[in-house]
Amino acid sequence: MSRRKKKIWIDLDNSPHVPFFKPIINELDNRGYSILLTARDCFQVCGLADLNSLKYNKIGRHYGKNKFLKVLGLLIRSGQLVPIVRKEKPDLAISHGSRSQVLLSSILRIPSIVLADYEFTQIVAQPTYIIMPELIPDNSIKNFKGKILKYPGIKEDVYVPFFTPDVTMRDELNVGKDEILITIRPPATEAHYHNPESEILFFAVVNYLGQTSNTRILILPRNEIKQSALIKSSWPQLFKSKKIIIPEHVFDGLNLIYHSDLIISGGGTMNREAAALGVPVYSIFRGQVGAVDQYLSDNGMLTFIENTDDIHSKIILEKRQNNDTETMNKRTLNHILDIIEEILKNPL
Repeated sequence: MSRRKKKIWIDLDNSPHVPFFKPIINELDNRGYSILLTARDCFQVCGLADLNSLKYNKIGRHYGKNKFLKVLGLLIRSGQLVPIVRKEKPDLAISHGSRSQVLLSSILRIPSIVLADYEFTQIVAQPTYIIMPELIPDNSIKNFKGKILKYPGIKEDVYVPFFTPDVTMRDELNVGKDEILITIRPPATEAHYHNPESEILFFAVVNYLGQTSNTRILILPRNEIKQSALIKSSWPQLFKSKKIIIPEHVFDGLNLIYHSDLIISGGGTMNREAAALGVPVYSIFRGQVGAVDQYLSDNGMLTFIENTDDIHSKIILEKRQNNDTETMNKRTLNHILDIIEEILKNPL
């Protein structure tokens, strides 16, 4: 009689988790593990999962920035996950910070892994393990009682090696070859770490770029209703002239970055993806700077915009030549997979 496959539950809680977990899911499947995949219906998570041909169970949504509603939403989604988790009986739960998964796993006594690349994230429930880049010091994770494990490189090294550019991207966006394409990701206004200074910088950046010639501004709102509506109402003339565009459907983020001349982002993932692809990137994030972003800044791969004067003095508006994408090694991905397998064989 054959032994039961070990089952791993992966929860996609935010849009950056989709490209990150896709190669992990594929490789775990190749190594003989069974995957239970759940996804929260927010921030284009499900759209990106569909784009990447992932088979998932859509469970739960986002409840906004109000702290009470956040807690209520956490409890509701945790409850919504109960039936499928009890039915599937996973041996291990993995996420990149899904609070619902970690909370439910702790209640049901399922060993859990949180992969983390930002040390200032609030921990609601304690996972069994945290796996994070070697760049982040152990003592930066406060009040954690589980086991900390490390991987080389940064999170984006897991999936960037699989990237293949789509040569039709600019044509699909109706952006001319000679135009400077600036892709902007607004701040995460509903995140607990949000600093209102980021919003001031975002509006100042768009106002400045809207007055420059030969530029097109591609804005990627974090949600399709509130933030998108606010952006459209703030610059109606720039939308009418198509100086600013918001994609009508979900695009692969790495392709958008690769075909941009520069990136300006109020979050972390797009900044690091741009750095990994060699695209000039400017951060308007004004929360606590994590070790990974500080490393990229110290090595000239990322520029912090800290005030409105920096917008004029630091941002360089020029065309760039697309570099041929190189086949990078997969040591970061393989290291994480080896850690997961070791945990399954020898859990705490």
